Amino acid sequence: MSTPAAARKARLLEEREAQIVAAARALAEEQGWEAVTTRRLADAIGYSQPVLYGHFPEGRSQIVTAVALVGFEELAAALSATRPAPGADVSGEDRVRALVVAYLDFAAHHPATYEAMFHLPIAAPFASEETPRAMREGFDAIVGALLALDRPPSDLGTAAEVVWGAVHGVATLQRAGRFSAENYERRVDELVRRVVG
Repeated sequence: MSTPAAARKARLLEEREAQIVAAARALAEEQGWEAVTTRRLADAIGYSQPVLYGHFPEGRSQIVTAVALVGFEELAAALSATRPAPGADVSGEDRVRALVVAYLDFAAHHPATYEAMFHLPIAAPFASEETPRAMREGFDAIVGALLALDRPPSDLGTAAEVVWGAVHGVATLQRAGRFSAENYERRVDELVRRVVG
């Protein structure tokens, strides 16, 4: 049976972990992941490095994973928010467009978090039974958008993987400055057209 003191201690530990993750994320978004060190994080949150390692014994790699998982939660929420309200008259094409734009917006507005999610090594498995819930929810939002099409693909899982790959590719190339900014709308139109068929 949990005592009030034990519950309070657990809550404080969760809050401190969230503070560490938020500080790492903010530092990465401002200065890049190379600036995120345990020493700088300890300074940013006002605790010693041993306190930081008490929460994240594997150090920076475990913190990067924690930031990535928060990012997956936020991305899943952004993609799920594109689902229309029950009874709303929204075409499958408009739903796919909203999902693509939400994905690209997330990647553009949170570049270091997106980098942690998809470009840095993390201790979270993709495409397996052990895949964390938030990662599955983002993928399920893509599947849901495909199901809303007039002619949904017969192999939804594979189609969702290809859509995810295409949107991820566009997000990555946009961030790297490999695409022209002026062509954004046409790029989205073309991607949606390819998905909708």
